[in-house]
Amino acid sequence: MLNSIIRFSLTQRSLVLAGCLVVIIYGGYLTTTMPIDVFPDLDRPRVVILTECPGLSPEEIETQVTFPIETALLGASGVEDVRSQSSQGMNVIYVEFNWSTEVRYARQVVSERLSAVTLPEGIKPVMTPPASIMGQIIHVGIRRREGPQGGTLAVVPQTNLLAEKVETDINGEQVISKPALTIWKPIDRSETETWEELNAVNITWDESELQNSVTFSLDGQQHHVRFNTLIEDRMDLRSTASWLIRPRLLKLRGIAEVILLGGDIKQYQVIVNPEKLLDYGVSLQDVEMAIDANNTNSSGGFLEEGQTERPVRVIGRLGPVPEKVLADLRKVVVKVNHERAVLLEHVAEVVEGAAPKRGDGSVDGHPGVVITVVKQPHADTRGLTDLVHEAMSEIEDSLPANVVVEVELFQLKSFIDRGVYYVEEALMIGVVLVVIVLFLFLLNIRTTFITLTAIPLSLVMTSVVFKIISQITGQELSINVMTLGGIAVAMGELVDDAIVDVENIFRRLGENAKSAEPKPIIKVVYEASKEIRSAIVFGTAVVILAFLPLFALSGVEGRLFAPLG
Repeated sequence: MLNSIIRFSLTQRSLVLAGCLVVIIYGGYLTTTMPIDVFPDLDRPRVVILTECPGLSPEEIETQVTFPIETALLGASGVEDVRSQSSQGMNVIYVEFNWSTEVRYARQVVSERLSAVTLPEGIKPVMTPPASIMGQIIHVGIRRREGPQGGTLAVVPQTNLLAEKVETDINGEQVISKPALTIWKPIDRSETETWEELNAVNITWDESELQNSVTFSLDGQQHHVRFNTLIEDRMDLRSTASWLIRPRLLKLRGIAEVILLGGDIKQYQVIVNPEKLLDYGVSLQDVEMAIDANNTNSSGGFLEEGQTERPVRVIGRLGPVPEKVLADLRKVVVKVNHERAVLLEHVAEVVEGAAPKRGDGSVDGHPGVVITVVKQPHADTRGLTDLVHEAMSEIEDSLPANVVVEVELFQLKSFIDRGVYYVEEALMIGVVLVVIVLFLFLLNIRTTFITLTAIPLSLVMTSVVFKIISQITGQELSINVMTLGGIAVAMGELVDDAIVDVENIFRRLGENAKSAEPKPIIKVVYEASKEIRSAIVFGTAVVILAFLPLFALSGVEGRLFAPLG
């Protein structure tokens, strides 16, 4: 068969050259579109179950939650391993399946088993979105920016201007006078040196709010600005991340989860006074039931007006405006006595505050929110990172200039690019050394060039083969350290075979030129190539046999070394 291939290549030279040209163009295009990663796909089918257990200790969670769930999952179809972690108020269970299991089937099996588990009241296990084992592809941070003078910035309502408050010391002592106020018009949000200072007049600070509220006039219009406290800033940043940034990132195809860390979650807190509860004869249960009952909407049917039906609704759910929510909560009726109704404001203080938290986040030493983006299995890390950058650029343009968006905290893409760069550098050094060695030993530029054609052809043919395998298996292959290592080994063996073949042809052509009866060049080339064909085949087979044990590995090791082939 090999002799037939050699004979066909020699007799149909134009067709072979045209085919090589087509393969180089198409393979080169495929190379630029293939996903790039550090390691091959090591995502074992896995389902993660998260269970929140408020008020329970790790021992109680282990006996009442973890053990029943593990017992139900053990022995399920395809399950190979079940691991768990129980901590204060939280339980995480990892269910691993065999490599041939589809993730959708695995999640269906887990869901069916969870439905049959009996757990304490109010506790419901939840499956997290399917994510890659190396899924954390980028960390994004948001924080408050300091003003050009190092002060605190606040947005001037209904404008694109910013107000800066700078505390001033008197005679170097820690005595604070009225703060200095400066109004800025941002030009380039990231360069405070370019901001334009505006002249504000009639500046009046509100002493009742600890000088956090100020009124001033600008261009004949009066403005009122309130500077947030540190806790209010943290709550505002967390709300921005939760309601603006997170939904925008989850819209991107390939994103599995967006995790927020840092800031403060805003709450409407009811701080009950025990003494007033006794005075009014009200219990904590009465307060809790009153709040729940007054935070619902209900239907009152409908009214008929001619041929039109108008729905009747009783709106009782708390709205989005904080001031109105606080006012409505204070007027909630907790208990009705013979003399009067007991309102919530009589027995408790209703405030807007931060929820208790475990852990925190900071950005460059400043309080902020760290946003972790987790990709789905088999998603292209580099392409997805670029999409996240585009989305964050759009989001940043919609945010006020006193919010800083940091997208360079951590990027898996940078690690991938460095790893692939070093491997590519080693390949290029190898190519240069091959050129030098070939020329020194053959002392012929033409034969050196002919031998080197095996390198680009082998690279682009690899891309074509990857594309074919991806179409057959339905799973896109990527360029990673292991595939590049396999290409390096294969390219070295291919160049070695080409050197042996070309050198023998070069020698036989020289002998034929000195012969008294020279043979046709095509025949000489065919016989010279045929002469050493068996040696080349057996030499290549020996190299392949040396790598075969790697492909017999199972588990993660087998998945890691499989791309070498």
